[in-house]
Amino acid sequence: MSQDPSSTLPPDASARRAGRVENRERAYDRFVEGNLRRNYFAHFTHGMLGMTGFRLIFAPTFVPAYLHMLTGSAFWVGMGQALIQAGAIASPIMGAAQIEHRRHVMPAAMTIGVMMRVQLLGLALAGWFLTGSLLLAATFLFLFLFGFFLGSQRVAFQVVLAKVIPIRLRGRLQAWRNLAGGAIAAGLSWWAGVYLIGPNVFGNGYATTFMMAFLLTSAGLVTLYVFMREPSSPTVRAQMPFMERLKEFPVLLEDRDYRNFLIALVFATMGRIAIPFCIILAGRRMDIDGTAIGLLSLAFLGADTLTNLIWGTLGDRYGFRLTFIGTVALWLISLTGMLFATAPWHFLLAFFGLGAAMSGNMMSVTTLVLEFGHRDDIPMRLAFSTTAETSIATLGPIMGGVVASVFGLVPVFLISIAALAVALAVLVLAVREPRHL
Repeated sequence: MSQDPSSTLPPDASARRAGRVENRERAYDRFVEGNLRRNYFAHFTHGMLGMTGFRLIFAPTFVPAYLHMLTGSAFWVGMGQALIQAGAIASPIMGAAQIEHRRHVMPAAMTIGVMMRVQLLGLALAGWFLTGSLLLAATFLFLFLFGFFLGSQRVAFQVVLAKVIPIRLRGRLQAWRNLAGGAIAAGLSWWAGVYLIGPNVFGNGYATTFMMAFLLTSAGLVTLYVFMREPSSPTVRAQMPFMERLKEFPVLLEDRDYRNFLIALVFATMGRIAIPFCIILAGRRMDIDGTAIGLLSLAFLGADTLTNLIWGTLGDRYGFRLTFIGTVALWLISLTGMLFATAPWHFLLAFFGLGAAMSGNMMSVTTLVLEFGHRDDIPMRLAFSTTAETSIATLGPIMGGVVASVFGLVPVFLISIAALAVALAVLVLAVREPRHL
């Protein structure tokens, strides 16, 4: 661990340094409160439009159905989902190492955000202008690069949010922006399924949907750039060589609750194994066309609209450990229900529960990790958690694709259910609410 520079200073110099840090802290707090309304609006709008576009990509309908249409193989559906996660394995740590010593994070965050959105543009253009093996190769490449920049973006933008939004408002901000974004995304998903994918607009309805996602997420990024005001961090970590910084990771794990949180996160991530195959299971038990995809997407994303405010309010009031527990439990119930579903309304209900669980889970994980340990270690804690999550999320869809191809879909769902049960047990028994420590 790096030594505190003040420990080597004479007493008077150390006191002066402490006074300067205290003054910077007070100036930082005044800046945050003075620009809170403006920054709240910027993050709300950026998140709302970003969630609208990205959730069209993350919904367990459009991309899995698109890959299944291109390949006809459950294995390649799993591979496509795995590539998104594979791209995000190393990039969070690389991104954190680039920003944790900076007093201003926004320039780096904007670059990462632009590059992530370029991949959506690439998916759309490839769908319109390429065919055959070239289309498949380009699609997999853009999914991988999308994941690569996604990993860094999760770190950079959560650090920015932690700097300018006080802890008392983070849950409700994310809830309201997801509420608005989820409402728009739910309507757009149904509209895209019926009016873009069904009639195959511009020769590839899926590509047209990806272009719509690119435009929406880009509009959100522009809004953040125009309105956001970032304070200078009063303290930052000293810049270190990348490999030296990696050697300090064991220090983060000395926190028992953070360590157990990571264990729960890993098992909850294993629960995603079945996600890409939900639409395939539905397709084997009911008729799937553009309208059906739109309705199931509406159920999944509509759940976000109706439940995000609940998750955010509960998290602000009682802590995000509670919401993490609730989302894992709902996720487990939804997958179990889908396994036994036979009628279309069964799948609609299961996709609704799955959407509520997944959206609340994302909010809980990314917000809870901000509350462990010291503020200066937030970037690397986010990076470490994201890398652990994406490492498992990379292997999961591949393993799911192999299991589905060899043994069928039911064992895939059973693996997910078992992993979620372990995650739930660890959260209940071994992770304490960090606000109460």
